[in-house]
Amino acid sequence: QAQLVESGGGLVQAGGSLRLSCAGSGRTFSIYTMAWFSQALGKEREFVSAISWSGGNTNYADSVKGRFTISRDNAKNTMYLQMNSLKPEDTAVYYCAAGRSSYYSTEIRNYDYWGQGTQVTVYS
Repeated sequence: QAQLVESGGGLVQAGGSLRLSCAGSGRTFSIYTMAWFSQALGKEREFVSAISWSGGNTNYADSVKGRFTISRDNAKNTMYLQMNSLKPEDTAVYYCAAGRSSYYSTEIRNYDYWGQGTQVTVYS
């Protein structure tokens, strides 16, 4: 059974950093586009970043450009999100996802596999 599991969330002061990981199992996710989405309390889930199957192409939401970096290690079936210069407005549950769509796809419906989410809380 294919599964994605996020880790690395936590409580951090504004300006700090966190590194999220998303480990895949039960399927080789190296052929999939993988992405991060976030969902703040009371808001809809929204796109954060995506990376192509090879890792050679990436896409970011405007709100995180220059602060977040997505990467993947296909040998480990794992994806990462390095989050720097964190802001209180980054507070959300972060979900990883995998799908067969292009790396520039920002729509939830284009991703077939989802993790359970990891909480990121940024305080000022």
